[in-house]
Amino acid sequence: MATDYDDLRPEVKEAQEQSLEALQTASAPTAMTAVLEVEESDEPDSSTPAGEFIAEELVVAVVPPQEDEFTCSSCFLVHHRSQIAREKGGQYYCTECEG
Repeated sequence: MATDYDDLRPEVKEAQEQSLEALQTASAPTAMTAVLEVEESDEPDSSTPAGEFIAEELVVAVVPPQEDEFTCSSCFLVHHRSQIAREKGGQYYCTECEG
Protein backbone atom coordinates (compact mmCIF):
# COMPACT_ATOMS: atom_id res chain seq x y z
CA MET A 1 0.00 0.00 0.00
CA ALA A 2 1.37 3.38 -1.00
CA THR A 3 1.57 6.05 1.70
CA ASP A 4 1.32 9.74 0.96
CA TYR A 5 3.74 11.28 3.44
CA ASP A 6 2.75 14.83 2.44
CA ASP A 7 -0.84 14.26 3.53
CA LEU A 8 -1.84 15.49 7.01
CA ARG A 9 -2.26 12.93 9.75
CA PRO A 10 -5.91 12.19 10.60
CA GLU A 11 -5.73 13.72 14.10
CA VAL A 12 -4.27 16.94 12.69
CA LYS A 13 -7.03 17.15 10.07
CA GLU A 14 -9.72 16.70 12.75
CA ALA A 15 -8.14 19.37 14.95
CA GLN A 16 -8.02 21.83 12.05
CA GLU A 17 -11.66 21.17 11.15
CA GLN A 18 -12.75 21.58 14.77
CA SER A 19 -10.85 24.85 15.18
CA LEU A 20 -12.31 26.16 11.90
CA GLU A 21 -15.83 25.28 13.07
CA ALA A 22 -15.18 26.97 16.41
CA LEU A 23 -14.01 30.14 14.65
CA GLN A 24 -17.05 30.18 12.38
CA THR A 25 -19.49 29.78 15.27
CA ALA A 26 -17.74 32.25 17.59
CA SER A 27 -19.26 35.70 17.81
CA ALA A 28 -17.06 38.48 16.56
CA PRO A 29 -16.65 41.52 18.83
CA THR A 30 -18.78 44.47 17.91
CA ALA A 31 -17.76 48.10 17.93
CA MET A 32 -19.61 48.60 21.20
CA THR A 33 -17.65 45.89 23.01
CA ALA A 34 -14.42 47.46 21.79
CA VAL A 35 -15.51 50.83 23.22
CA LEU A 36 -16.39 49.22 26.53
CA GLU A 37 -12.98 47.56 26.71
CA VAL A 38 -11.23 50.88 26.10
CA GLU A 39 -13.32 52.63 28.74
CA GLU A 40 -12.54 49.93 31.29
CA SER A 41 -8.81 50.27 30.66
CA ASP A 42 -8.98 54.03 31.21
CA GLU A 43 -9.66 53.57 34.91
CA PRO A 44 -6.98 54.98 37.25
CA ASP A 45 -4.05 52.74 37.96
CA SER A 46 -3.59 51.54 41.51
CA SER A 47 0.19 52.00 41.36
CA THR A 48 -0.04 55.80 41.53
CA PRO A 49 -0.93 57.41 44.85
CA ALA A 50 -4.68 57.90 45.23
CA GLY A 51 -5.14 56.78 41.62
CA GLU A 52 -4.03 60.14 40.25
CA PHE A 53 -2.39 60.58 36.91
CA ILE A 54 0.78 62.61 37.15
CA ALA A 55 1.64 64.58 34.04
CA GLU A 56 4.86 66.45 34.73
CA GLU A 57 7.41 67.77 32.32
CA LEU A 58 10.98 66.78 32.92
CA VAL A 59 13.11 69.89 33.25
CA VAL A 60 16.83 69.38 32.71
CA ALA A 61 19.53 72.02 32.84
CA VAL A 62 21.82 71.70 29.81
CA VAL A 63 25.44 72.41 30.64
CA PRO A 64 27.93 73.07 27.81
CA PRO A 65 31.11 70.97 27.70
CA GLN A 66 33.67 72.07 30.30
CA GLU A 67 37.31 72.89 29.55
CA ASP A 68 38.41 69.34 30.40
CA GLU A 69 35.73 67.71 28.22
CA PHE A 70 35.21 67.15 24.51
CA THR A 71 32.39 65.90 22.29
CA CYS A 72 33.27 62.84 20.22
CA SER A 73 32.68 63.42 16.52
CA SER A 74 31.63 59.79 16.05
CA CYS A 75 29.25 58.99 18.92
CA PHE A 76 28.50 62.64 19.92
CA LEU A 77 28.94 61.87 23.62
CA VAL A 78 30.78 64.18 25.97
CA HIS A 79 33.94 62.59 27.41
CA HIS A 80 36.83 63.66 29.60
CA ARG A 81 39.91 64.83 27.66
CA SER A 82 41.83 61.79 28.90
CA GLN A 83 39.69 59.67 26.56
CA ILE A 84 40.79 61.39 23.33
CA ALA A 85 42.09 58.70 21.00
CA ARG A 86 42.60 60.78 17.88
CA GLU A 87 42.23 64.31 16.56
CA LYS A 88 41.70 64.94 12.86
CA GLY A 89 40.91 68.34 11.41
CA GLY A 90 39.81 69.83 14.73
CA GLN A 91 37.47 66.89 15.42
CA TYR A 92 38.09 64.62 18.37
CA TYR A 93 37.35 60.88 18.60
CA CYS A 94 37.05 58.93 21.86
CA THR A 95 38.83 55.72 22.78
CA GLU A 96 35.56 53.76 22.68
CA CYS A 97 34.89 54.65 19.04
CA GLU A 98 38.49 54.17 17.97
CA GLY A 99 39.01 50.97 20.00
